[in-house]
Amino acid sequence: MASLNRVFLIGNLTRDPEVRYLSSGKAVGDLRLAVSRRYKTATGEERDETCFVSVVVWGRQAETCGQYLAKGSSLFVEGRLNYEEWEKDGQKNNRLRVVADRVQFMGAPKRAEYSDSADSAAGVPARSGAREEAPAEPPPDTGNDDNLPF
Repeated sequence: MASLNRVFLIGNLTRDPEVRYLSSGKAVGDLRLAVSRRYKTATGEERDETCFVSVVVWGRQAETCGQYLAKGSSLFVEGRLNYEEWEKDGQKNNRLRVVADRVQFMGAPKRAEYSDSADSAAGVPARSGAREEAPAEPPPDTGNDDNLPF
């Protein structure tokens, strides 16, 4: 019997990513994604429908999400569905969530800030909330306009 478990989602975060570390030191990130669609009813009325999806992301990718994403960030998630069941205090619980294989940021980072540390000299953003724009450098002047295609 053939099977396929693949999920592709584009949406916006409903809250800041929650990143924690296991005792092994591996990072785990929990994301809450809102995925919306617009459709027309039989009467021609346009409606919006939003689906809220829990996403778990692991390792360096989880750390990167925690560093650069914030509530409202737009992202693309590729992964698989995972159904979990457990019992706590005599009550059975379950959940269906997406285990991300790949998370791609769709817009500008929300929380990147360059600090005065050695990391900023290497171009690595710090973890705090504000964001500074890097000054734009003009292109080098070659002084030869004869080779321009226009």
